[in-house]
Amino acid sequence: MKYAALIYTSDEPFGTEEERAEIYKEYIALSEEQNVFGGAELAAATTATVVRVREGEMLTTDGPFVETKEVLGGFYLLDADNLDDAIAFAARIPGARHGAIEVRPLAER
Repeated sequence: MKYAALIYTSDEPFGTEEERAEIYKEYIALSEEQNVFGGAELAAATTATVVRVREGEMLTTDGPFVETKEVLGGFYLLDADNLDDAIAFAARIPGARHGAIEVRPLAER
């Protein structure tokens, strides 16, 4: 089954430059695992544009929609045998140590 592991963390820089470099190595290593088939780090939430259509009219809002300390910072797409395996992968994502990882199955059509 295919899953998305959505990484919610703070947009604020963390640790020293050296610490960040080590953590990014962990992210890269996870992205190179055989069962991972996609993913990306996202730019800061302040660069977001929210799009809605209401009564046929397009409305846009600059920046993040909600005020929160944790924002969607990136994601992995992975193939796992079951939810437990996907959760085990998510627990290894560095963002789980200072944020949260949402594991969600991809819709099968």
